[in-house]
Amino acid sequence: MQPYIVSFIYNQRQTLIERWEKELVTVRHENYLISVSDSVYENTNREFMHFIIEMIDADQDHAKERLSVFADRYIQSGWPLSYFIKGLQAFRRVILVVLSEREKDVDQLLVVFNDLESWIDGIINQLVHDYTGSWEDIFEMQKLSLLELSAPLIPVFQGVTVMPLIGTIDTARAKLIMENLLEGVIQHRSQVVLIDITGVPVVDTMVAHHIIQASEAVRLVGAQCILVGIRPEIAQTIVNLGIDLSKFPTKSSLKKGIESALEMTNKKMIDL
Repeated sequence: MQPYIVSFIYNQRQTLIERWEKELVTVRHENYLISVSDSVYENTNREFMHFIIEMIDADQDHAKERLSVFADRYIQSGWPLSYFIKGLQAFRRVILVVLSEREKDVDQLLVVFNDLESWIDGIINQLVHDYTGSWEDIFEMQKLSLLELSAPLIPVFQGVTVMPLIGTIDTARAKLIMENLLEGVIQHRSQVVLIDITGVPVVDTMVAHHIIQASEAVRLVGAQCILVGIRPEIAQTIVNLGIDLSKFPTKSSLKKGIESALEMTNKKMIDL
């Protein structure tokens, strides 16, 4: 940034901060930050304003690094990106207003505006990049966590485990189901695995194909699968689609499935 602008901002620092702070009051209402306490918002404003002003004559590479660290802290705290973008736009307006009150040379004002515009846009672009990258990372981590939780294998009796499935089954999730099934069968030394599709809203050809594949894979490692939770509408869909489940034992409920699994493992439940 031009030395003239840097010198002007430092000389008018207090005036700029006072006017900028008033502008940030409006930003608060526009960004649904009313729930944030006054003290927290004021402290954040002060830190943000002083940080931006200190960056004006900083080395470009060092400034980018500091900005990334600054942005990351507020991303993790849940502050919206729009707060910083509108805050920077307010800072630009304040500088131009204060400058126009003191500088009457139109050509000089245009030069300052272009230089300031480029500098502010650079900061905004980096903030957008940092926010986008951070939220993509968080999204991917949450997606992986949800996938891990979406195909659990639960041992219920010795040699009998249950895998309850809830929600839509796509190719990525089907792969995870297969992996969890095979690992769980070996880990728990399962003889029978109950795949419960009570919570699966739609069973189409693809879903049935994935389930049959999982059953075949389980059979190859020495266990058997029982498909449970087949509701009337699911049964009708399977018949209409011509899906062959003749080699795959099925039961209408988990209770009936467990009873069959106990029989297959030479166990039974008795009333005391």
